Amino acid sequence: MDQAAKGAAALNSKEFSAAVSHYTDAIAVHSEAVDYYIKRSTAYTRISPPDHQAALSDAEIALSLASKRGKRELIIQAQLRRAIALSGNERYGDSKQCFEWVKKMDDKEKSLKIWEMKLEAKLKGMGEEDEKATVTVKQYPDVEVPVAQIAEKKVSSTAAEKVKPTASTTEQATAPAGVQTPASKIRHEWYQTQDTVVVSLFAKGVPKDMATIEIQERSLAISFPLATGSDYDFSLDPLFGKIDAPGSTAKVMSTKVEFTLKKKGAGEMWPNLESHMPVPDVTTEENGSAPEEVKRAVLAEQSTNSGPSYPTSSKSGPKDWDKVASELTRKPKKDKKEGEPGGEDGVDDDFEGGDPVNGFFQSLYSRADPDTRRAMMKSYQESNGTALSTNWSEVGKGKVETQPPEGMEAKRW
Repeated sequence: MDQAAKGAAALNSKEFSAAVSHYTDAIAVHSEAVDYYIKRSTAYTRISPPDHQAALSDAEIALSLASKRGKRELIIQAQLRRAIALSGNERYGDSKQCFEWVKKMDDKEKSLKIWEMKLEAKLKGMGEEDEKATVTVKQYPDVEVPVAQIAEKKVSSTAAEKVKPTASTTEQATAPAGVQTPASKIRHEWYQTQDTVVVSLFAKGVPKDMATIEIQERSLAISFPLATGSDYDFSLDPLFGKIDAPGSTAKVMSTKVEFTLKKKGAGEMWPNLESHMPVPDVTTEENGSAPEEVKRAVLAEQSTNSGPSYPTSSKSGPKDWDKVASELTRKPKKDKKEGEPGGEDGVDDDFEGGDPVNGFFQSLYSRADPDTRRAMMKSYQESNGTALSTNWSEVGKGKVETQPPEGMEAKRW
């Protein structure tokens, strides 16, 4: 297990001092790994006692690196860590400003509500001239990124005097050894199982000790130097679905780099490797529990999922057909006289069994007037089963066009 993996394990186990130590060793080798700074910043905030200044420093380095790479998900995480660290340093005005930048990029971040209330309470009663309330931060800080401290072989003093480095030897020392695949010929492929997604980046001669690899919940990235002196960057952001980052692995081989990504939704099959609609990372923050009214608001927000909507020609808006179907197909309480079929609602027994949706449409059709029946038949047949209308005044005007579900396309066979 490498230092970054050990750091992630320690962070999950709430061994924050160990997490800081492991991520410090990982950063010494990979000084531009954004995720390492974000995780170490988190550990600094949660350690006892917290080191908010160190947490702020790491968050700003992470934000600077993420902004240069244009990684939206990492920018949001780094800015969030920065806002939390600023609050810990009692720079409440700056903290509030950073949270506003986070909100602009991801207004669904659940912890924002908690922090907004905390900061309002802190800033209440403070004057505009109070140093704690003033805003001095820029959206993207100007910070210096530490240089990787790669271990070098020791040489004797006499040998060091005899060998003088030249420009060419310096370039050779930093260039990767072996034959490499040209950047223009590097390609990637992927396949999946029920539990994992395997991505292969076909590139020969990737220097294992000089490659920077980052695996996030919705993204992966790798950067390594080429023989030409430039860097090769490859990223997938956002991935189609969420993955278990600590449970995922990357292996550098002689002919390729293989990523084995563990799916968070076991059994979920991805139609594509990447998505055009990223799902924001939603986290909750430590440092105290949320007020009860905030918890209720969050829970209420999570429970307001609506059912699917269907095509309709009704001027009064779409109906909740699932609700209507469940009401019409629910077996009524019968007050049946001996030897008398059916119940008081007049619904035939045939509609009560089998597929409830099919029964609903049969019941709806049997109760309808002639115009409604004509509208239902015409709309269903002409739209190839994609629309159903009961409004003959609309349907009778012309042909009902096929209305495929969103994201699908109708084709002639």
